Amino acid sequence: KNEVPHRAYGHTKEKDGTWRETDQSPTSAVLGDGGIYTSIDDLEKWDRALREHTLLSEAEMQPALTPVEPTSAPAKFRSGKTLSYGFGWFLDPYQGHRRMYHDGETMGFLTTIQRFPDDNLTVIVLANRTDVDPQALALKVADLYLTKKP
Repeated sequence: KNEVPHRAYGHTKEKDGTWRETDQSPTSAVLGDGGIYTSIDDLEKWDRALREHTLLSEAEMQPALTPVEPTSAPAKFRSGKTLSYGFGWFLDPYQGHRRMYHDGETMGFLTTIQRFPDDNLTVIVLANRTDVDPQALALKVADLYLTKKP
């Protein structure tokens, strides 16, 4: 069992309704996006560094904000909706607001980070259970801020 102090463990709901403690797949730690432990405090620092350009300059950040088209036409989901992806970020406006986001999951965990750079708003949801929709929760929170009247 992993002995990182004060860490959260994932939980998966079984078909019979009981919960089972789960953890990262042993093989996920060998991939580029695996084996990383973080906290909401660390993610806030990272987000601030991106927003204030102390980690990457605006010019260095541009490739992440520029959609990559692997073919001559934009990629599409089966539903027909187009997919825009920069280097590391999905680029998909939300209710007329520029948005960059990414979701993640591993055994027992679901996450999302939703950034609205023009609105100076970032919503991060870290869940250690598999019966929630982090993106839906994050967008409900974003709605509270994005629909405010000046």
